[in-house]
Amino acid sequence: MTQVTGRPRGGRRPVGKVLPGDARRHHRALVLQQLFDDGPRSRADLSRETGLTRVTVSDLVAELLDTGMLVELGHRPGVRQGKPATLVGLADTAPVVVALDLSGDRILRSAVVDLHGGILTAESVELSEGEAAVAEVLALVARLREQLTRPVLGVGIGAPGIIDHAGTVLHAPNLGWSDLALAERVHRETGLPAYVANDANMATAAETSFGAGDDAGLLLVTIGHGVGGGVLVDGRVLAGPLLSSGEIGHVVVDPDGPTCACGNRGCLETILAVPTLRRAQTEAELVAAGQRLGSVLSPVVTTLGIADVVLYGPAELLDGHLLRATQDALAHQTLPFVARQVHVRVVPLADELVLKGAAALVRYREIGVV
Repeated sequence: MTQVTGRPRGGRRPVGKVLPGDARRHHRALVLQQLFDDGPRSRADLSRETGLTRVTVSDLVAELLDTGMLVELGHRPGVRQGKPATLVGLADTAPVVVALDLSGDRILRSAVVDLHGGILTAESVELSEGEAAVAEVLALVARLREQLTRPVLGVGIGAPGIIDHAGTVLHAPNLGWSDLALAERVHRETGLPAYVANDANMATAAETSFGAGDDAGLLLVTIGHGVGGGVLVDGRVLAGPLLSSGEIGHVVVDPDGPTCACGNRGCLETILAVPTLRRAQTEAELVAAGQRLGSVLSPVVTTLGIADVVLYGPAELLDGHLLRATQDALAHQTLPFVARQVHVRVVPLADELVLKGAAALVRYREIGVV
């Protein structure tokens, strides 16, 4: 799973001593990663595969058994000489993640997600703006938590707009948020670890981890109440020094067009967001929206050399005239060599990429599993 938060600003690695607690956390993450990747293993397997000593592995496994994260599964099948090995694996009682997706058309989507990315329960409510939206987020988290019998690892939230590494929403015009310390608010109200990141970046990371995304290069466009984008190159989701990588929804495509929520006129979002697409009466309007989208994507695809382009949103609106128009525009506005290799496809909302990405972010930040 690619980190959606990116490297520390400036690309510098943290400086300082490695504390014993940091080393233990790293070793625990190695053990858990092996179990997530390869399934149940014996303690000897884990020692050999992680390079940790048997004593260290046994100690870590004992800790994880005590916390309910792991469970012993019995002996490995088959006849072997010596004492049979006991397998350990992720427990059915392991913690879960409460995940929220704020990218929809005035819809707040939520789910309880297990540590393998499986959605256990899902719920959607109406989403307002401003402080009312914050209250709706907090109420939904509280309600989901009350229904759970398993421990909660944390809360992951995918939100539109520009969001810093601390989970502060710096600018989200469609929600009326500015400098909102959302992660801190959720943590303070719930006592749970909370992480907030850009919804498109989360969806991009999830599509490469759980879907068919090309982890060498992927451009994903989220189309909901607004329009956003996530860019992944060489296995990393890009944020950029301004934390605004992928914000294609606010590229102006018609200076005389309607006023956008950001204050500009004629942004791509004003013709491509779901409310506008639902009002479209003719095939020509959908084709025009697809052509505009293709024109915005062409320089990005050409500059970064990306071949996998995903439109993530309501399939009934995107998969048809709009998709074909986007493909045609890209084909005519990029190098022939690039055009022959670029593939544009639709991923439906039913895939719940933002929710899965939000859960994966919590999993990484809390237990180090990617």
